[in-house]
Amino acid sequence: MTKRTSITRPLMLSLTGMLAAFWLVALGLGVLVMRHELDEVFDSALQETAERLLALTIDDLELRQQADSLEIASLNRSGRREYLVYQVRDPSGRLLLKSDDAPSDIIQPEMSKGFSDTTRYRVFTSVSPDGKLILQVADRFSDRREAVRESAVTMLIPLLLLIPASIVSIWLVIGRALKPIGALRQSIATKDGGNMASLEEAHLPEELKPIAHSVNLLLERLRNAFAAEREFTANSAHELRTPIAGALAQTQRLVEELPNGPGRVRALKIERALHDLGRLAEKLLQLARAESGIGSKETEVDLLQILDLVVLDVQRGMSLDRKLEFRRPASQSLVRLVDADAFGIVMRNLIENALLHGDPRFPVVVDVAGDRSISVVNGCEVVADHELSDLKNRFHRGRTSASGSGLGLAIADRIVIEMGGKLTLFSPARGRTDGFEALVEL
Repeated sequence: MTKRTSITRPLMLSLTGMLAAFWLVALGLGVLVMRHELDEVFDSALQETAERLLALTIDDLELRQQADSLEIASLNRSGRREYLVYQVRDPSGRLLLKSDDAPSDIIQPEMSKGFSDTTRYRVFTSVSPDGKLILQVADRFSDRREAVRESAVTMLIPLLLLIPASIVSIWLVIGRALKPIGALRQSIATKDGGNMASLEEAHLPEELKPIAHSVNLLLERLRNAFAAEREFTANSAHELRTPIAGALAQTQRLVEELPNGPGRVRALKIERALHDLGRLAEKLLQLARAESGIGSKETEVDLLQILDLVVLDVQRGMSLDRKLEFRRPASQSLVRLVDADAFGIVMRNLIENALLHGDPRFPVVVDVAGDRSISVVNGCEVVADHELSDLKNRFHRGRTSASGSGLGLAIADRIVIEMGGKLTLFSPARGRTDGFEALVEL
């Protein structure tokens, strides 16, 4: 099977993917800028803390008498983790004071003033004016990375919510944008031999107007072609009726005048051929009328009265070995806005088709059901499904030895569609194991 492609799905996926990619690029750039800004904030905090803490340490040491045994009192009694640690040393490197979380080893052996880095810490070194105290305040690189990571995750969470929201939003926007395309597609889909009206171009977007214009040009060519075909068919059939009728009359006189023998047999064959030719001309006229759109009408007509006349007319022309049953409720009516002649053509074709191709041992039944549908049923062997679907095509005949043109069901189907109804074929007939049924639903 050929996989069906869609415009909406690729558009939705590509736009969502591009939006997510742009968001990730923006997130990456934002993380870089944020990391730089956070480093500046942390460095500024280190420097300010060191400068202020150095002044406090000098004042505190001046109040102590024994500097060689000094140890700083713990400033972190809550047990919380310290983000900044510090150490106070003398020029010889001896540790005088430190914070609770500061390591016992020297954080940074270098004594130069300012910022420096170790494998674990970012350090700021401050020296007292007399050079006797060296204060180093440090923060861990892991804390800085954690701050950047948590900020990046905080910025990433909206992206996870943005993707499904973007899919829904893009789907709604694309659906709204593609509505004119869907409307144009539906308008084109309604065009057939009975509806060749031009498409309206005024309300279409500028991108679709060339398509509609091209379709209208094609429809105009088709209208001209169909009109020429119908005109030729109608004129040909009409012009053939008179000479066929004349030839048939002369042949019938010739049959009466000839004695029994080969000449009379040959004349009878000519008579049958002229009868078939006359029926074909009549079918071609009906086909031309069906394709001209005679099904609909603005006045209401009781179709059951027309059906009564059609059944009565067919019964008068039937041979004695055939039987036609007509079942209808006496008080029922079937009023529709359709053409009386068109409905008569439909029912006559269906009934004549049943009489011509049905088994003569079984009657043809015309039944008006309570749901306002009309069925014509005849006895025959079951028709295969693949043959049943082709019977409504022009000039297609099933497996039968009876004469015919293959136009009856095609004409009936065409007119029923113009009436707004549906012609359905069943074999076996509904409720039976054999037979053929033509169901007209109006």
